[in-house]
Amino acid sequence: MRTTTGAWRPFTTAISRPSPTGLTHVKHRVALSTYGCHRGTIASPTPHITPQTLGRRSFAMDAKPASMPKLLYGTAWKKDATADLVLLALKAGFRGIDTAAQPRHYKEPLVGAAVKQAILSGTVARGDLFIQTKFTSVRGQDPDDLPYDPNALLEDQVHASVASSLKNFRHADSEEPYIDSLVLHSPMDTVADTAKVWKTLETYVPQKIRQLGISNTPLQVVDYLCTSPDITVRPAVVQNRFYPATRWEVALRAYCREKGIAFQTFWTLSGNPQLLKSEPVRKLAAQTNVEAPIALYALVLGLQGTAVLDGTTDETHMRDDLKGIETVNEYAQSGQGQADWSAMLQGFKKLIGEV
Repeated sequence: MRTTTGAWRPFTTAISRPSPTGLTHVKHRVALSTYGCHRGTIASPTPHITPQTLGRRSFAMDAKPASMPKLLYGTAWKKDATADLVLLALKAGFRGIDTAAQPRHYKEPLVGAAVKQAILSGTVARGDLFIQTKFTSVRGQDPDDLPYDPNALLEDQVHASVASSLKNFRHADSEEPYIDSLVLHSPMDTVADTAKVWKTLETYVPQKIRQLGISNTPLQVVDYLCTSPDITVRPAVVQNRFYPATRWEVALRAYCREKGIAFQTFWTLSGNPQLLKSEPVRKLAAQTNVEAPIALYALVLGLQGTAVLDGTTDETHMRDDLKGIETVNEYAQSGQGQADWSAMLQGFKKLIGEV
Protein backbone atom coordinates (compact mmCIF):
# COMPACT_ATOMS: atom_id res chain seq x y z
CA MET A 1 0.00 0.00 0.00
CA ARG A 2 1.30 3.44 -0.94
CA THR A 3 0.73 7.08 0.20
CA THR A 4 1.84 10.92 -0.12
CA THR A 5 1.57 14.74 1.22
CA GLY A 6 2.06 18.51 0.19
CA ALA A 7 1.04 22.12 -1.05
CA TRP A 8 2.20 24.12 -4.13
CA ARG A 9 1.55 25.98 -7.40
CA PRO A 10 -0.60 24.08 -9.95
CA PHE A 11 -1.79 21.68 -7.30
CA THR A 12 -1.39 20.88 -3.63
CA THR A 13 -0.28 17.50 -2.28
CA ALA A 14 -0.42 15.03 0.60
CA ILE A 15 -0.20 11.27 1.41
CA SER A 16 -2.61 8.77 2.96
CA ARG A 17 -2.61 5.20 4.28
CA PRO A 18 -5.38 3.18 5.92
CA SER A 19 -6.93 5.57 8.45
CA PRO A 20 -3.99 7.79 9.49
CA THR A 21 -6.36 9.68 11.79
CA GLY A 22 -7.06 6.67 13.96
CA LEU A 23 -10.81 7.34 13.94
CA THR A 24 -11.65 5.22 10.93
CA HIS A 25 -15.03 4.02 12.09
CA VAL A 26 -16.24 7.00 14.13
CA LYS A 27 -19.55 8.30 12.80
CA HIS A 28 -20.81 11.87 13.06
CA ARG A 29 -22.92 11.40 16.18
CA VAL A 30 -23.68 15.08 16.62
CA ALA A 31 -27.11 16.63 16.15
CA LEU A 32 -26.33 18.71 13.08
CA SER A 33 -29.63 20.57 13.09
CA THR A 34 -28.76 22.15 16.40
CA TYR A 35 -25.81 23.97 14.86
CA GLY A 36 -28.11 26.45 13.12
CA CYS A 37 -25.80 26.39 10.10
CA HIS A 38 -25.96 28.56 7.02
CA ARG A 39 -26.44 26.76 3.73
CA GLY A 40 -25.88 29.57 1.24
CA THR A 41 -24.22 29.47 -2.16
CA ILE A 42 -20.60 28.39 -2.22
CA ALA A 43 -18.38 31.09 -3.71
CA SER A 44 -15.63 30.51 -6.26
CA PRO A 45 -12.68 28.58 -4.81
CA THR A 46 -9.47 30.29 -3.87
CA PRO A 47 -6.60 29.29 -6.17
CA HIS A 48 -3.97 27.80 -3.89
CA ILE A 49 -3.01 26.97 -0.32
CA THR A 50 -0.45 29.52 0.77
CA PRO A 51 0.55 30.90 4.17
CA GLN A 52 -1.34 34.06 3.18
CA THR A 53 -4.64 32.44 2.22
CA LEU A 54 -4.52 30.08 5.16
CA GLY A 55 -3.27 32.48 7.78
CA ARG A 56 -5.06 35.75 7.69
CA ARG A 57 -8.40 34.07 7.40
CA SER A 58 -7.66 31.49 10.06
CA PHE A 59 -7.68 33.80 13.05
CA ALA A 60 -9.81 36.60 14.33
CA MET A 61 -6.56 37.95 15.73
CA ASP A 62 -3.12 38.86 14.43
CA ALA A 63 -1.18 35.59 14.45
CA LYS A 64 1.46 34.26 12.09
CA PRO A 65 0.10 31.15 10.33
CA ALA A 66 1.97 27.89 10.16
CA SER A 67 3.29 26.82 6.78
CA MET A 68 1.79 23.46 5.82
CA PRO A 69 3.59 21.10 3.40
CA LYS A 70 1.85 19.31 0.54
CA LEU A 71 2.41 15.91 2.09
CA LEU A 72 2.09 15.19 5.80
CA TYR A 73 3.53 12.03 7.27
CA GLY A 74 0.74 10.13 9.05
CA THR A 75 1.80 8.34 12.23
CA ALA A 76 -1.28 6.31 13.18
CA TRP A 77 -0.97 2.55 13.64
CA LYS A 78 2.85 2.62 13.68
CA LYS A 79 3.02 1.30 17.27
CA ASP A 80 6.56 0.65 18.55
CA ALA A 81 8.03 1.39 15.11
CA THR A 82 6.76 4.98 15.29
CA ALA A 83 10.03 6.69 16.23
CA ASP A 84 12.10 4.87 13.62
CA LEU A 85 9.55 5.55 10.88
CA VAL A 86 9.14 9.23 11.74
CA LEU A 87 12.91 9.66 11.71
CA LEU A 88 13.11 7.95 8.31
CA ALA A 89 10.37 10.22 7.00
CA LEU A 90 12.18 13.33 8.21
CA LYS A 91 15.44 12.17 6.65
CA ALA A 92 13.58 11.42 3.41
CA GLY A 93 12.38 15.03 3.29
CA PHE A 94 8.98 15.12 4.99
CA ARG A 95 8.49 18.33 6.93
CA GLY A 96 4.90 17.83 8.06
CA ILE A 97 3.98 15.32 10.78
CA ASP A 98 0.44 14.35 11.79
CA THR A 99 -0.20 12.60 15.11
CA ALA A 100 -2.66 12.65 18.03
CA ALA A 101 -2.82 12.48 21.83
CA GLN A 102 -4.67 9.20 21.44
CA PRO A 103 -2.60 6.23 22.70
CA ARG A 104 -5.11 3.78 21.25
CA HIS A 105 -3.85 4.49 17.73
CA TYR A 106 -0.85 6.81 18.04
CA LYS A 107 2.41 6.88 19.96
CA GLU A 108 2.78 10.64 20.29
CA PRO A 109 5.71 10.39 22.76
CA LEU A 110 7.65 8.37 20.16
CA VAL A 111 6.81 10.92 17.48
CA GLY A 112 8.18 13.62 19.77
CA ALA A 113 11.31 11.58 20.49
CA ALA A 114 12.00 11.20 16.76
CA VAL A 115 11.45 14.91 16.13
CA LYS A 116 13.81 15.77 18.98
CA GLN A 117 16.47 13.41 17.63
CA ALA A 118 16.16 14.88 14.15
CA ILE A 119 16.50 18.43 15.49
CA LEU A 120 19.45 17.68 17.77
CA SER A 121 21.27 15.79 15.00
CA GLY A 122 20.88 18.71 12.61
CA THR A 123 18.61 16.83 10.20
CA VAL A 124 15.98 19.54 10.46
CA ALA A 125 15.30 22.77 12.35
CA ARG A 126 12.14 23.10 14.42
CA GLY A 127 11.12 26.16 12.44
CA ASP A 128 11.06 24.07 9.26
CA LEU A 129 8.56 21.57 10.68
CA PHE A 130 4.78 21.56 10.65
CA ILE A 131 3.72 19.48 13.65
CA GLN A 132 0.05 18.65 13.96
CA THR A 133 -1.60 16.74 16.78
CA LYS A 134 -5.14 16.26 18.04
CA PHE A 135 -7.40 16.34 21.05
CA THR A 136 -9.48 13.16 21.15
CA SER A 137 -12.61 12.85 23.27
CA VAL A 138 -13.16 10.08 25.79
CA ARG A 139 -15.20 8.01 23.35
CA GLY A 140 -12.23 7.84 20.97
CA GLN A 141 -9.75 6.79 23.65
CA ASP A 142 -8.63 3.51 25.17
CA PRO A 143 -10.35 3.62 28.59
CA ASP A 144 -7.22 2.17 30.18
CA ASP A 145 -4.76 4.56 28.52
CA LEU A 146 -5.69 8.23 28.20
CA PRO A 147 -3.66 11.45 28.35
CA TYR A 148 -6.18 12.88 30.86
CA ASP A 149 -8.62 11.93 33.61
CA PRO A 150 -11.86 10.84 31.87
CA ASN A 151 -13.85 11.94 34.91
CA ALA A 152 -12.43 15.47 34.89
CA LEU A 153 -14.29 18.49 33.58
CA LEU A 154 -14.17 18.73 29.80
CA GLU A 155 -12.04 21.86 29.92
CA ASP A 156 -9.55 20.11 32.21
CA GLN A 157 -9.40 17.15 29.83
CA VAL A 158 -8.40 19.54 27.04
CA HIS A 159 -5.78 21.28 29.19
CA ALA A 160 -4.24 17.95 30.24
CA SER A 161 -4.18 16.67 26.65
CA VAL A 162 -2.50 19.83 25.36
CA ALA A 163 -0.01 19.75 28.23
CA SER A 164 0.96 16.17 27.37
CA SER A 165 1.43 17.07 23.71
CA LEU A 166 3.55 20.11 24.52
CA LYS A 167 5.69 17.95 26.80
CA ASN A 168 6.12 15.37 24.04
CA PHE A 169 7.33 18.02 21.60
CA ARG A 170 9.76 19.80 23.89
CA HIS A 171 13.15 19.39 22.21
CA ALA A 172 15.29 21.71 24.33
CA ASP A 173 15.08 23.06 27.87
CA SER A 174 15.96 26.52 26.61
CA GLU A 175 13.06 26.68 24.12
CA GLU A 176 9.36 26.63 24.85
CA PRO A 177 7.55 23.91 22.88
CA TYR A 178 4.70 24.77 20.53
CA ILE A 179 2.34 22.97 18.17
CA ASP A 180 1.75 24.25 14.66
CA SER A 181 -1.74 22.80 14.30
CA LEU A 182 -4.06 21.24 16.85
CA VAL A 183 -7.08 19.42 15.48
CA LEU A 184 -10.26 18.41 17.28
CA HIS A 185 -10.34 14.72 16.31
CA SER A 186 -14.09 14.77 15.74
CA PRO A 187 -17.01 16.99 16.79
CA MET A 188 -18.28 16.39 20.29
CA ASP A 189 -21.76 14.95 20.78
CA THR A 190 -23.36 18.36 21.35
CA VAL A 191 -22.89 21.89 20.09
CA ALA A 192 -22.23 23.08 23.61
CA ASP A 193 -19.45 20.57 24.19
CA THR A 194 -17.89 21.21 20.77
CA ALA A 195 -17.84 24.94 21.55
CA LYS A 196 -16.47 24.29 25.04
CA VAL A 197 -13.55 22.26 23.71
CA TRP A 198 -12.88 24.78 20.95
CA LYS A 199 -12.98 27.78 23.28
CA THR A 200 -10.56 26.02 25.62
CA LEU A 201 -8.17 25.36 22.74
CA GLU A 202 -8.44 29.02 21.73
CA THR A 203 -6.72 30.04 24.95
CA TYR A 204 -3.46 28.54 23.59
CA VAL A 205 -3.52 30.42 20.26
CA PRO A 206 -1.15 31.76 19.04
CA GLN A 207 1.54 31.34 21.70
CA LYS A 208 1.45 27.57 22.30
CA ILE A 209 -0.69 26.51 19.33
CA ARG A 210 -0.42 28.32 16.01
CA GLN A 211 -3.77 27.26 14.51
CA LEU A 212 -6.79 25.04 15.11
CA GLY A 213 -8.63 22.52 12.95
CA ILE A 214 -11.23 19.76 13.04
CA SER A 215 -11.39 16.22 11.66
CA ASN A 216 -14.09 13.64 10.85
CA THR A 217 -16.59 16.43 10.48
CA PRO A 218 -19.61 17.33 8.33
CA LEU A 219 -19.91 20.70 6.62
CA GLN A 220 -22.49 21.95 9.14
CA VAL A 221 -20.00 21.82 12.00
CA VAL A 222 -17.33 23.60 9.99
CA ASP A 223 -19.85 26.28 9.06
CA TYR A 224 -20.75 26.71 12.72
CA LEU A 225 -17.07 27.22 13.63
CA CYS A 226 -16.69 29.71 10.77
CA THR A 227 -19.80 31.78 11.42
CA SER A 228 -20.71 31.58 15.10
CA PRO A 229 -20.07 34.86 16.95
CA ASP A 230 -19.00 32.77 19.94
CA ILE A 231 -15.95 31.45 18.07
CA THR A 232 -12.86 33.66 18.03
CA VAL A 233 -10.27 31.45 16.31
CA ARG A 234 -11.63 30.14 13.04
CA PRO A 235 -10.60 26.69 11.77
CA ALA A 236 -7.53 26.62 9.55
CA VAL A 237 -7.66 22.89 8.76
CA VAL A 238 -10.30 20.26 8.05
CA GLN A 239 -9.09 16.64 7.89
CA ASN A 240 -11.55 14.10 6.45
CA ARG A 241 -11.68 10.89 4.47
CA PHE A 242 -11.51 11.21 0.71
CA TYR A 243 -13.56 8.35 -0.66
CA PRO A 244 -16.84 7.48 -2.46
CA ALA A 245 -19.01 7.07 0.67
CA THR A 246 -18.69 10.82 1.34
CA ARG A 247 -18.77 11.67 -2.38
CA TRP A 248 -15.19 12.84 -1.97
CA GLU A 249 -16.45 15.75 0.16
CA VAL A 250 -17.08 17.94 -2.90
CA ALA A 251 -19.34 20.43 -1.07
CA LEU A 252 -17.20 20.59 2.06
CA ARG A 253 -14.01 21.09 0.06
CA ALA A 254 -15.63 23.90 -1.91
CA TYR A 255 -16.66 25.54 1.35
CA CYS A 256 -13.13 25.19 2.71
CA ARG A 257 -11.66 26.80 -0.40
CA GLU A 258 -14.09 29.70 -0.02
CA LYS A 259 -13.02 30.18 3.60
CA GLY A 260 -9.30 29.68 3.02
CA ILE A 261 -9.29 26.45 5.06
CA ALA A 262 -6.84 23.70 4.13
CA PHE A 263 -8.52 20.35 3.46
CA GLN A 264 -6.34 17.38 4.44
CA THR A 265 -7.35 14.05 2.88
CA PHE A 266 -6.90 10.59 4.32
CA TRP A 267 -7.91 7.16 2.99
CA THR A 268 -6.74 8.68 -0.29
CA LEU A 269 -5.38 5.36 -1.54
CA SER A 270 -7.07 2.64 0.47
CA GLY A 271 -10.49 4.19 -0.02
CA ASN A 272 -10.17 4.60 -3.78
CA PRO A 273 -9.17 1.38 -5.56
CA GLN A 274 -11.28 2.35 -8.58
CA LEU A 275 -9.71 5.81 -8.87
CA LEU A 276 -6.27 4.18 -8.83
CA LYS A 277 -7.29 2.29 -11.97
CA SER A 278 -9.01 5.23 -13.64
CA GLU A 279 -7.94 6.67 -16.97
CA PRO A 280 -6.75 10.08 -15.65
CA VAL A 281 -4.55 8.39 -13.04
CA ARG A 282 -3.15 5.81 -15.45
CA LYS A 283 -2.47 8.43 -18.13
CA LEU A 284 -0.75 10.84 -15.72
CA ALA A 285 1.38 8.03 -14.31
CA ALA A 286 2.47 7.03 -17.81
CA GLN A 287 3.15 10.59 -18.96
CA THR A 288 5.30 11.47 -15.94
CA ASN A 289 6.80 8.03 -15.24
CA VAL A 290 5.52 7.86 -11.67
CA GLU A 291 3.55 5.16 -9.88
CA ALA A 292 -0.25 5.28 -9.92
CA PRO A 293 -0.51 6.21 -6.20
CA ILE A 294 1.65 9.29 -6.81
CA ALA A 295 -0.46 10.24 -9.83
CA LEU A 296 -3.59 9.95 -7.67
CA TYR A 297 -2.07 12.15 -4.97
CA ALA A 298 -1.10 14.71 -7.59
CA LEU A 299 -4.63 14.85 -9.00
CA VAL A 300 -6.08 15.21 -5.48
CA LEU A 301 -3.69 18.09 -4.94
CA GLY A 302 -4.80 19.52 -8.25
CA LEU A 303 -8.25 20.04 -6.73
CA GLN A 304 -6.58 22.93 -4.87
CA GLY A 305 -6.77 23.80 -1.22
CA THR A 306 -5.82 20.22 -0.40
CA ALA A 307 -3.04 18.36 1.38
CA VAL A 308 -2.64 14.59 1.78
CA LEU A 309 -1.67 12.33 4.67
CA ASP A 310 0.99 9.77 3.72
CA GLY A 311 1.55 6.92 6.13
CA THR A 312 3.89 4.72 4.10
CA THR A 313 6.30 2.55 6.09
CA ASP A 314 8.66 2.04 3.15
CA GLU A 315 11.71 4.34 3.02
CA THR A 316 11.93 4.13 -0.78
CA HIS A 317 8.28 5.07 -1.11
CA MET A 318 8.83 8.03 1.23
CA ARG A 319 11.46 9.46 -1.08
CA ASP A 320 9.62 8.50 -4.27
CA ASP A 321 6.38 10.10 -3.08
CA LEU A 322 8.01 13.43 -2.39
CA LYS A 323 10.08 13.40 -5.57
CA GLY A 324 7.18 12.15 -7.68
CA ILE A 325 4.90 14.98 -6.62
CA GLU A 326 7.54 17.50 -7.68
CA THR A 327 8.00 15.66 -10.98
CA VAL A 328 4.29 15.97 -11.75
CA ASN A 329 4.35 19.60 -10.64
CA GLU A 330 7.11 20.38 -13.12
CA TYR A 331 5.24 18.51 -15.87
CA ALA A 332 2.02 20.40 -15.13
CA GLN A 333 3.84 23.72 -15.56
CA SER A 334 5.79 22.78 -18.65
CA GLY A 335 4.77 23.92 -22.10
CA GLN A 336 4.40 20.33 -23.18
CA GLY A 337 2.41 19.19 -20.16
CA GLN A 338 0.06 22.06 -19.32
CA ALA A 339 -2.73 21.14 -21.72
CA ASP A 340 -2.53 17.42 -20.93
CA TRP A 341 -2.51 18.13 -17.19
CA SER A 342 -5.60 20.33 -17.48
CA ALA A 343 -7.43 17.64 -19.46
CA MET A 344 -6.51 14.88 -17.02
CA LEU A 345 -7.50 17.02 -14.03
CA GLN A 346 -10.83 17.83 -15.68
CA GLY A 347 -11.43 14.13 -16.28
CA PHE A 348 -10.58 13.38 -12.66
CA LYS A 349 -13.02 16.02 -11.44
CA LYS A 350 -15.77 14.44 -13.53
CA LEU A 351 -15.10 11.07 -11.93
CA ILE A 352 -15.62 12.44 -8.43
CA GLY A 353 -18.58 14.64 -9.33
CA GLU A 354 -16.79 17.97 -9.01
CA VAL A 355 -17.89 19.18 -12.46
